[in-house]
Amino acid sequence: MPQTELADTLVLIPARMASTRLPGKPLADICGLPMILQVAKRAQEAEVGRIIVAVDDQQVFDVVQNAGFEVVMTRVDHQSGSDRIYEAMMKADPDGKARVIINVQGDLPTIDPDSIRAALRPLEDPAVDIATLAAEITHDDEKTSPNVVKAVGSPLSDSRLRALYFTRATAPYGAGPLYHHIGLYAYRRSALEQFVKLAPSTLEKRESLEQLRALEAGMRIDVEIVRTVPLGVDTAADLDKARAILSGQ
Repeated sequence: MPQTELADTLVLIPARMASTRLPGKPLADICGLPMILQVAKRAQEAEVGRIIVAVDDQQVFDVVQNAGFEVVMTRVDHQSGSDRIYEAMMKADPDGKARVIINVQGDLPTIDPDSIRAALRPLEDPAVDIATLAAEITHDDEKTSPNVVKAVGSPLSDSRLRALYFTRATAPYGAGPLYHHIGLYAYRRSALEQFVKLAPSTLEKRESLEQLRALEAGMRIDVEIVRTVPLGVDTAADLDKARAILSGQ
């Protein structure tokens, strides 16, 4: 990627300390590093732009800063991850130099750097407001699980969909692939600014899926298809899996 594009992109990694299922999650040790630093290293390996970690706890702030990564303190009372990254963007880039914002969740220590890069591809089309990722579902139990969010869209190519809906239900009906949505987003700055001003929408509240707010407001989301779903760490069992993956076991 040209240096001009690197300068144009901010990678924001929100890290929230108050996890009910895994207290102190950002600092959980994975192969000798706190989880938040493992995520920051994956973003560093992607080489797509300036990396900022957005935290709400002084201990996490100090750990990230001492490791040499940029970090900003954000409020503890944000209702959504997009609100946190918007605050972080405004603090880290108040002059508006960055035109693209990539939101990499702070609990994805095994995210493939190639997947982070893939999230930028749909934004090559100027009509796209937000880009995100999905992978084809290969296990039958995931097709019916409400914990696996499905991306439903019109195919634009073998590797891309134009999103029509996101749902916890099994959709679409009939023969054909189902896609597991991966909660990593690349926003045009203008789209993120528009999004955070919108009130939570009807379908967003019904499905508990924030991205539906954008679709209901008429914003365009394209989905890049990648090969694998990264492990999201929400429980102690997930933490053990992440340790095994990153240790090569």
